[in-house]
Amino acid sequence: MPLRKRDQPINATDRSNTATVQKIITEVLANDQGMSFAKETRDLLIECCVEFITMISSEANEIAEKDAKKTIACEHITKALEELGFNEYIPDLLEVAQQFKSQQAVS
Repeated sequence: MPLRKRDQPINATDRSNTATVQKIITEVLANDQGMSFAKETRDLLIECCVEFITMISSEANEIAEKDAKKTIACEHITKALEELGFNEYIPDLLEVAQQFKSQQAVS
């Protein structure tokens, strides 16, 4: 999957991902960890995160389509991480997915 060039327009999904990553940086890293970022550093970090999310989502979407599914499931994300060489993220992903399921069961 080709990466978006800086001069290409940002689509709605990228804008949403950017807002989400910016919120994480502000609320988690800045507040909880006491980190501060120069604007250029924050923008670069956001851009890298959005590219990563887009890459994983695209791969997971292809896997879901091969499985004749219209919705990306956790198993598709797991397989995408494997296929792209990010196996070390899978245990954390599965743990967070289980926590989410547990929270949903309580609600």
